[in-house]
Amino acid sequence: MTTLTLGTRGSDLARAQARLVAAQLQAAHPVLTVKTEVIKTTGDQRLDVSLSAPGSLEKGLFTKELEEALLAGTIDAAVHSLKDLPTELPAGLSLGAILERADPADVLVSRTPRGLDALAQGATVATSSPRRKAQLLQLRPDLVVVEIRGNVPTRLRKLAENPSLDGLLLAKAGLDRLGADIIPEGLHACVVEAILPAPGQGAIALECREGNSAVIDLLQAIHHEETARCVEAERDLLRELGGGCSLPLGVLGTWENGAVRLQTFWLEPNGVKLPERLGV
Repeated sequence: MTTLTLGTRGSDLARAQARLVAAQLQAAHPVLTVKTEVIKTTGDQRLDVSLSAPGSLEKGLFTKELEEALLAGTIDAAVHSLKDLPTELPAGLSLGAILERADPADVLVSRTPRGLDALAQGATVATSSPRRKAQLLQLRPDLVVVEIRGNVPTRLRKLAENPSLDGLLLAKAGLDRLGADIIPEGLHACVVEAILPAPGQGAIALECREGNSAVIDLLQAIHHEETARCVEAERDLLRELGGGCSLPLGVLGTWENGAVRLQTFWLEPNGVKLPERLGV
């Protein structure tokens, strides 16, 4: 196989991740030609849909059209932010590789350089994630949390232009992949270490057709097994809890002494936290 076609969403971040995948594949296979096909997903087009409310559009919101292209054979592999990928894949598809994970932390982008502690009493912070909202309010019950939609540059622009917003929570991996220039002048990004990430956050997954050994062999050259073990444990927990985007689950798997250790945060409807699970 001399040419491989990647499918990706059209956002700036998705394209950056596709370029990263293509560069790694071409480094591993110098004679391989990697092409990229941009595919619009429901999540990119339906900005009126709340990500915090469970519903028929939640499952596969950012992946369905990519998976349809895979099954139709118009692309060879789909590039996903793993945290967007449902835990149950369509029949005939599988994960061909998971890249080494970037920093999975969440960051607060705000007008002050000192992060969460510097926000004034009653400040307004934007996020579309129930997980981020639940953990943020555990840390700062005084804050007002509002919903925001749009890709990363759009969210940053809304923060910069709207004086009623004091901060915005985003994934550090996405900001890093987009580059330092993505943050508008006058805004500062600070890691919020006390907030646990979404399952798979910071990892890029490559989905392909089951049994397509030529593609799988190419993808396996950039697969990172320790990352895969950690994120699989995180996704297993998400699957056990029956959750998706609307579940306020924070979880981080780390590889320690040949096993995965999970740190978890989950608020049940009665406000009880899920206890930390060790040694998965």
